[in-house]
Amino acid sequence: MARFRDSYSGYVERNTELIAIGPDGLEQFQRYWARENLPYIGLPNPDHSVARSYRQEVSLFKLGRMPMNCIIDLDGRIRYIHYSVSRKDYPDTEIFFNVIDELNKASK
Repeated sequence: MARFRDSYSGYVERNTELIAIGPDGLEQFQRYWARENLPYIGLPNPDHSVARSYRQEVSLFKLGRMPMNCIIDLDGRIRYIHYSVSRKDYPDTEIFFNVIDELNKASK
């Protein structure tokens, strides 16, 4: 999640809000957010209801849920989604910026 912190200004410039949803409880989430100094919204989801609704993969051999990243437009439609195959599999930040830039152009 630190990579989103490090590129957060690029999201702000694009009038985009980041929301991270994780499987930990509230106290663990709050400690992690404070320790990592994350500037965006973090929502604990210990019952995994959000993960299930987006069909986030669970891998018992890889110790839990695999990361999933998506871009949801102002109408609530998923415009980009990436299901990771490992805990280190994240799309490049430029991919997110390109999708957001295209959505912003289309909305003008």
